[in-house]
Amino acid sequence: MTSSHIVIEPSASPLDDERRAQILADPGFGRHFSDHMVVIEWTPDEDWHGATVKPYGPFSVDPASSVLHYAQEIFEGLKAYRHGDGSVWTFRPDANAHRFQRSAARMALPSLPVEVFIEAIEALVSVDHAWVPSGGERSLYLRPFMFASEVFLGVRPAKHVTFAVIASPAGPYFAGGVTPVSIWLSEDFTRAAPGGTGAAKCGGNYAASLVAQAEAIDNGCDQVVFLDARNQRDVEELGGMNIFFVYADGSLATPQLNGSILEGVTRSSVLELATEFGHKTDERSVTIDDWRDGVATGDIVEVFACGTAAVLTPVGTLKWRGGELSCGEEAGPVTLQIRERLLDVQYGRVGDPHGWMHRLWP
Repeated sequence: MTSSHIVIEPSASPLDDERRAQILADPGFGRHFSDHMVVIEWTPDEDWHGATVKPYGPFSVDPASSVLHYAQEIFEGLKAYRHGDGSVWTFRPDANAHRFQRSAARMALPSLPVEVFIEAIEALVSVDHAWVPSGGERSLYLRPFMFASEVFLGVRPAKHVTFAVIASPAGPYFAGGVTPVSIWLSEDFTRAAPGGTGAAKCGGNYAASLVAQAEAIDNGCDQVVFLDARNQRDVEELGGMNIFFVYADGSLATPQLNGSILEGVTRSSVLELATEFGHKTDERSVTIDDWRDGVATGDIVEVFACGTAAVLTPVGTLKWRGGELSCGEEAGPVTLQIRERLLDVQYGRVGDPHGWMHRLWP
C-alpha cells in the first residue's frame, strides 16, 4: 500500500476559518479535533486495505467488538510542528512506527508497515494542514491507534482490525509552562510487571495508572511515579512519561529498559542530546532511596520527566505518605539546555544533524 492508494473523501462541512482560528489560539490538549481522520482495515485474507482520509466522526462499533471485551488495542503519539516558513514537519515518525510494530506484536495485533504508518500521517496532515497552529509551543498532536474490531467474543487474536489516525491541536501539556510539577509516590499500585505489557503502548497500562493518578491529585500532586512490581524499590516511570536524574557532576541517569518501562522516543532523544552537550549518561537502576538520599546530600541536583506531550518537565516535589522532598523550585540548567535544543530542532530553529525531522506538508 502506498499513499497513492489512500482515498481522499473531503468533509462536506469543515469547521469555518474563524472558529478554527479561535481554537488554535488556545487549543488546550486533546479537546478539539481536526476535520478528518485516516482509517485502514485489516483482515487475514485482504491484509491492510481500504485506506481512506474521511471526515472525522464516530465509529460504528458493535457491542460484541473484541476490543470492548479484551482490550486488544495500541496507540502512538507524535506531533506536527509549523516551521517559520509555514511548512509542517514531524519528529522521528519512524521511531514511533517501529514502536507501534513492537506494541502490535506484544498485543497479538497485525504489523502495520512503517511506510504505511508514515503515509497515513502525511495524508491526514496534507488535508488538515490548516489545523497546525503556530507560535509558542503549539503543535498538532497526532494519535495513530489500532484496535480489534472483529465482532466475536472468543478469546483469541482478532481477525478484523482497524487502524486510524486522528489529530488534535495542542498547547503546552502542563498549563503552567516550564514550572516544576509535584509527583506522588505510588506505594499501593504498580504500572506494569515483568512479562506484562509495560513496554507496549497500550491503553490498559494507562487505565491501570488512573487510580494512582487520582490518588496523586487527592494529595495535591500533578503526576504519579511508579516503582517496580517485584521489589517496590526501583523507580520506573511516571503515569505517562519517562524520568531522568541529573547529578552534581553533570551526568544523567534514567531507569534502564527492563520490559516493563516504555521506550520513549523523547527519552532516547534526550540521551543523544545530553551526550552531545558533554554530559555522561547512564541507563541503570535508580531506587527510591537513591532519589531521596541523592537530593538530600546534593548529589542529585535536577529531576525531570519527558514525553512527546510534555517535552521536558522539571520535577519540583516528591511526596509520599508521611513525607515530602523538594527537588528544586525552578527548572535546572541541564533540563532547560536539553529542552531548548529539542524544541529548536522540532520547530526548525536550528539544524537537524540527526535527520530526525520529516516533512509532512507541502
